[in-house]
Amino acid sequence: MCGICGWIDFNNNISNNSKILKDMTDSLKLRGPDSYGYYITQNIMLGHRRLIVVDPSGGIQPMTKILSNKKYTIVYNGELYNTEDLRKELISKGFKFEGYSDTEILLTSYIYWKESFLEKLNGIFAFCIFDEYEQKLILARDPLGIKPLFYSIKNSSFIFGSEIKTLLKHPYISTTVDKTGLSELFALGPATSPGNAIFKDINEIPPGHCAIISKSSIQLKEYWKLKVYDFNETIEQAEEHLKFLVSDSICRQLVGDVPLCTFLSGGLDSSAISAIVSNEFKKSNKKLTTYSIEYEDNTNYFESSMFQPDSDEYWTKKMVDFIKSNHKTILINNIDLANYLKQAVISRDLPGMADIDSSLYLACKEISNDFVIALSGECADELFGGYPWYTDESMIYSDTFPWSRFAKDRYHILNDSLSNINIQENIDYYYKKSISEVPHQIGEDKLTYRMRELFYLNIKWFMVNLLNRKDRMSMSNSLEVRVPFADIRLVDYAFNIPPNIKFVNGREKGLLRNSLKGILPKDIIYRKKSPYPKTFNPIYTDTVCKTLNSIINSKTSPILNIINKQNVQNIIDTKGTSYKTPWFGQLMTGPQLIAYLIQVNIWLEEYNINLLI
Repeated sequence: MCGICGWIDFNNNISNNSKILKDMTDSLKLRGPDSYGYYITQNIMLGHRRLIVVDPSGGIQPMTKILSNKKYTIVYNGELYNTEDLRKELISKGFKFEGYSDTEILLTSYIYWKESFLEKLNGIFAFCIFDEYEQKLILARDPLGIKPLFYSIKNSSFIFGSEIKTLLKHPYISTTVDKTGLSELFALGPATSPGNAIFKDINEIPPGHCAIISKSSIQLKEYWKLKVYDFNETIEQAEEHLKFLVSDSICRQLVGDVPLCTFLSGGLDSSAISAIVSNEFKKSNKKLTTYSIEYEDNTNYFESSMFQPDSDEYWTKKMVDFIKSNHKTILINNIDLANYLKQAVISRDLPGMADIDSSLYLACKEISNDFVIALSGECADELFGGYPWYTDESMIYSDTFPWSRFAKDRYHILNDSLSNINIQENIDYYYKKSISEVPHQIGEDKLTYRMRELFYLNIKWFMVNLLNRKDRMSMSNSLEVRVPFADIRLVDYAFNIPPNIKFVNGREKGLLRNSLKGILPKDIIYRKKSPYPKTFNPIYTDTVCKTLNSIINSKTSPILNIINKQNVQNIIDTKGTSYKTPWFGQLMTGPQLIAYLIQVNIWLEEYNINLLI
């Protein structure tokens, strides 16, 4: 994986501003610690940082190809999983290749198919291609938003980068956050609406979109949408079809010239990935290394709930014994968990999922000591129905985002001067807008109709937020994490599986479970869904309470301009128990809300946020 950035201005000579490009590129050195490169002309400047995964000498960027006296240049962050399919097809058209990197395949695909090449790509990517002959650039982000791509338009300049911090290195771009951004932070946060990035000056290329930039125009286009079609398979056929897609997706993501490992929690999704990878490794007499996350003394304090029925330790050991992996448990200290909330903010450039982020950061930090690639089980819950809001009727039909159902609770966090911040209106607007975009088939029954909406919302919102988290926490440790369940073929297929088949046997992820028979032990297959592990240790709660208490009792803390101090103090005094429902998703309960507010204050300070409210 890599980091990319650039500055385009067809009306002015910007070539003497190479120092700005260098600073932008250097901000991405953790995404690409191995090498860097620049492309500079009078009106176009591109920067690249590289994490070498495939073809060390043949994948150097920026990469330029000249064919028929026409010149094309690319900077690219990502991985194509159908590289060899495209290579064979392009060779049949007469093309020759200098190396074996997917970068060259991607650039050549554009040269041959032009803009329609986006429909042929299966992978995770964000890239910019400069077509010198046509004097235009195309920037694109993968269909599910696994790789980030931010941009800003200032007068005649188009400025872009893989991270928000990259754009903030440009003198044209400010750290201003207005009421719209603040409303998003407290209405939707830690999620953001498609295309927005909280900062007034910064936008994001939405998943499945591209931007085409020429001297005369800047066009934002959607090149990929979820589509509906008739599903004519029996349950047995669907099980076999899904087994193939899951296995093929995982095996396609094993490409690389560097060490590869997997996350393993003992849950269905990570267990499936680890089992399939382990079997592939054994064919080459290799032994898979797996990693799990645990917290100090967590077993002494674990509390079962609807969202987290049991802990992972027993199940992880069972899977390790089954696949015979070289397993390593990352034991996270609860004080470190709180201390790394700051680093998690800097990695994400925004307040995030509190210790759910900082724990992942610490895990990736440990893994990156020995590995460059890791495979992880994100996205299966969103695609196959793993969350309670797919099976609990009160959640299924709640007329809002099911992971954030109580806007009135969020209002109490803000002070009276922000009473005009329209939290409920913001939530309602984006919820209704998203619902209006959902494709349906004529004659869908009530449950099928609603399930279609829920899966759409999860793919477009909840899943993107988790993918953002995974990308930022891993890449800030120079670790490439791949997510096989986010294969676009799996997404298209899963979106069209009827509820009675997807939830076969009345179980969450019922079809996925059945498709993994013969791959996983029976009790792993039918283990009750349990989410990403979090700490229950009171040391963590005490630490974040003490930290936030110190923050709100310091007159210089910028968060005091936003919060209702008395209400927040009550949350601290009750150690989070007075905040009854999760702030976001399943895991952000009281202690995580307290940590989220700490992250908000860190963000306001570290980024010197100019609040325009």
